[in-house]
Parts: sequence; C-alpha cells; structure tokens
Amino acid sequence: MYGKISITGSTRDYSDNIKKLKKAIHEAEAIVIGAGAGLSTSAGFTYSGERFEKYFADFGKKYGFKDMYSGGFYPFKTPEEMWAYWSRYIYINRYTDAPKPVYDKLLELVKDTDYFVITTNVDHCFQKAGFDKDRLFYTQGDYGLFQCSEPCQDVTYDNEAVICEMYEKQKDMKIPSELIPTCPNCGKPLTMNLRSDDKFVEDEGWHKAAARYDEFIRTHNGKVLYLELGVGFNTPVIIKYSFWQMTAKNPDATYACINYDDAECPDLIKDRAILIEGDIGDVLDDITG
Repeated sequence: MYGKISITGSTRDYSDNIKKLKKAIHEAEAIVIGAGAGLSTSAGFTYSGERFEKYFADFGKKYGFKDMYSGGFYPFKTPEEMWAYWSRYIYINRYTDAPKPVYDKLLELVKDTDYFVITTNVDHCFQKAGFDKDRLFYTQGDYGLFQCSEPCQDVTYDNEAVICEMYEKQKDMKIPSELIPTCPNCGKPLTMNLRSDDKFVEDEGWHKAAARYDEFIRTHNGKVLYLELGVGFNTPVIIKYSFWQMTAKNPDATYACINYDDAECPDLIKDRAILIEGDIGDVLDDITG
C-alpha cells in the first residue's frame, strides 16, 4: 500500500526530537500507543545470546537451534518434548517480569493522559506493569492462554497453573505425559493462543478489546498522539500503516515513532512526525530525565 510513496526517515537532531516528543506527550488530549516486539526487546526480553544460553542451553545442544524463536518451529518428535520446550518458553517470557522497567517508565509517562494500547506483543508486559486491562488490545494472542488446536469453539483457557507445573516437573527436556493439555470440550490437543494461521481463536475477550479500541479511535479526533514503539515490518498493517493513515486524516494529530534502526514515515505526514532511532528504554529515560 505504501510501497510507491515517498518515505522520510529520522533526520532531526536527537535532543530536538526528545524535546518535541516530551511536548507532544504533555499537550496530547489522547495517546494511542502501538507496540511491537522492539518494546519488549528494550525491556530485556531477548530471544538469543546470553538469555537463550541461560534458559535453553540444553535444548540448543540437543536440537541444534540457537535462539528461542527458532525453537518454537522445531519439529519435536513427541508432545512431551514439545511441551517441555514451550512451557519453559512461556514461563520465562510470560510469567516472569521483564529484566528492565521499560514498561513501567512508559506507564509513568502516559498514566495521566487518556490512552489506549494496541500491541502485537503476546507477553503480557503491559498488564504486569500496571496498565489498565480495559485499555489494552492484544491483537495476536497471549502466551498465557491455550486454545483448542482444531479449534472446536472460540474459547481460550488460562494456562498459568499447568505451565508452571510443566516447568517444575520437566526432566531431561520432557514433561510427564499426564500433563499434556487437551481440550476439555472435544479432547483434541490444546495449543497456544497465538496468531500463526487461520485457526487462531478470537474469543469473547478479544472481541470486547477490539470494540473498545475501535470506540476509542472513533471518539478521539483532536490532539491525538499516535506513539509507535518498536514496530517492524512483519505485520505493518496492524499498527504502522494504520497510525500513518489516522495521522494523515487528522490535521491536529502527531505521529511519533521510536525504533532502534527503522524510524520513518510517509512524506505526507513528515511535518507532524517525530522520528527517533534508538533504544526505547534510553529514549524514555531521556524524556523523563
């Protein structure tokens, strides 16, 4: 959609951009936060390197993959092996706190403003940091939910208790067979509630969150700050392109993008855009410092 239009990258002085973003946050009547994987990466939820070696050195040695993301696609031969990997993965990336308080700093910046969050992240970091759950829309699922692999119905299931038990009882990179989760409705295997194919379950909670987000967007048309954080080009339609479009339609809106190395926007909105390349946590420190 945006492949043939002129794009502007980050060119302003960094300190000038920090001042502009601080002012935009202060003056905004509403803030729409769009968050991608880069935000959690800044918070320390990295999937390779030291953190992978700390938690998955045994899996890496046995199966040959070198990062958590690749491990999620490995064709494990048994469900006991597969769930040993995934329970450990979910436990450390969903049920433990992020190593750095980046989400907490973000909440401090926006908590006194009318805000809403749309995110493709599935690690629950927003709620763990204290963001209002009624102002959050997790578009791509949640590590903390199971769904039927069929699926037989549009229902999800909280998985904290069974994930913790799998994590605690796994041995030799396998879980006990009796812990393999099955659908309570049809008996088929359960799987993670993650959008990876056309079987992703959009349950009642998902639809209510989507409706709240749509209502927020519909009713906020004045000085709106569209704050994009760590969003890449894997699924740009959900946040990035949508924020560009909404900024273009609202002459009072401001678009801000913080990305480690990919902060850009169409020329159409460049005069109302703040583009900052850098670590999100560092940028938030500089805004509040």
